[in-house]
Amino acid sequence: MSLHSSATYDRRRAALARRRQVRRRRIALLVAVLSLVWAAVALASDREGSGRAPGRTPRAALSSLRGPAQDGGVAGVPPLLDSRDVYAADRPGRLAAAVRGVPERVYVPNTRSDTVSVIDPATFKVIGRFKLGRLPQHVVPSYDLRTLWATNDYGNSLTPIDPRSGRPGTPVSVADPYNMYFTADGRFAIVVAEALERLDFRDAHTMRLRHSVHVSCQGVDHMDFSADGRFALASCEFSGQLLWVDVAHQRLARVIRLGGGSMPQDVKLSPDGKSFYVADKATGGVHVLDARSLAPRRFIRTGSDAHGLYVSRDSRSLYVSNRGVGTVSVISFAAQRVIATWRIPGGGSPDMGGVSADGKVLWLAGRYHSEVYALDTRTGRLLARIPVGLGPHGLAIFPQPGRYSLGHTGVFR
Repeated sequence: MSLHSSATYDRRRAALARRRQVRRRRIALLVAVLSLVWAAVALASDREGSGRAPGRTPRAALSSLRGPAQDGGVAGVPPLLDSRDVYAADRPGRLAAAVRGVPERVYVPNTRSDTVSVIDPATFKVIGRFKLGRLPQHVVPSYDLRTLWATNDYGNSLTPIDPRSGRPGTPVSVADPYNMYFTADGRFAIVVAEALERLDFRDAHTMRLRHSVHVSCQGVDHMDFSADGRFALASCEFSGQLLWVDVAHQRLARVIRLGGGSMPQDVKLSPDGKSFYVADKATGGVHVLDARSLAPRRFIRTGSDAHGLYVSRDSRSLYVSNRGVGTVSVISFAAQRVIATWRIPGGGSPDMGGVSADGKVLWLAGRYHSEVYALDTRTGRLLARIPVGLGPHGLAIFPQPGRYSLGHTGVFR
């Protein structure tokens, strides 16, 4: 797909999001009117025969209106191995017992082919391919590292993949799964329902819906969590906003507007837990925000259509895929500046991906070129350019080091 086609695709997504938002607002207004009518009828009935004081709500009804219990918290979150580095568990080769013996593979969801291509990273060859639901966007490692979930956005389903066999299982019905994350205690999956403008908290194993958080923004896409797992910072691509989500109480705590025509993409917490990095495709760089106050600290220019963010295995660098110019920028966390730029020979459209278990290779989907890139993380040299299906997006290389997964294409701690 050409870059012109990519811009058309993004405009269509934005227009679709706006239409759905208008439709939902109309439905919400109708529901509100009907609710007022119902309340009036109920109040009249209450005054006539129930014996309760007018306007008093039963305890059970109050409980349902309040949402999740306020003591839900994040008890049970595994403590960080190093309070100075949230990625200390992600060192090269530090694989959890749950993934020992799992063959290393790269799983590539092809959004326009409705398939997954399976790559053997040892040979840089496609060794398998299977069908998925409509518009698969990301392949997401489960919290317990035992399952990979393909998010079939238009198919309204999740397809489980067994990483030991590489085979898909029976899809699970889930509304609008553009992306997916997991709470740090492992209790809930957070399905990012972009078109529905919701964050759906579901049982992490059965995917049964537990609670929905309406976000009132366009294009909610990506997120990362605070060091303690109590909060998450989520990006809204088409409205230029960031959402501060109270994960412990499953509610929206704050909305931050970036301004300047921003289109925020991937989000990543710094190793020391003090800053959030937010890729911005419209402004061609990365915003750095204070992780406590959420105040902007600086903007680091990288390249057109800054998109995916990946931490190096030594926690020193952040890899930024610049989809519009076919480059990867390397940012030093210590200096908070670009220290290297890797250009894909002949051009490309590097999007989402991940770092190999040994930290030596950065894998990225070439969204508009129907290919996957493997880049040497020491030199930036292109090791392989692998043809796959149409519209490859959120690929996952698996297994990776870490005790548990927070979702997306592989955020491990």
